[in-house]
Amino acid sequence: MENQNLKKRLIKRLRIIAGQIRGIEKMVEQDKYCVDIITQSLAVKEALSGIENIVLEKHLSTHVVKQMKSNQTEKAIREILEIHRLSKRK
Repeated sequence: MENQNLKKRLIKRLRIIAGQIRGIEKMVEQDKYCVDIITQSLAVKEALSGIENIVLEKHLSTHVVKQMKSNQTEKAIREILEIHRLSKRK
């Protein structure tokens, strides 16, 4: 996928997420039902997870491949392990 197209898709998704967060804020201000707030919060988490997956896929298919081809295998492995470590903190 072309970088510019991917960037546009990611920005569009991030703007949607920002809108969802503003919506959750309003729900809290208006003392909406707790389960409804949690439902919206979980939807935001899911959307952010989708963003992470897209960015990770792009990183693996471009930067990591480039690092491996240019004999920077250790750096590529460190980055992959760091992402794995961070993802386990969820």
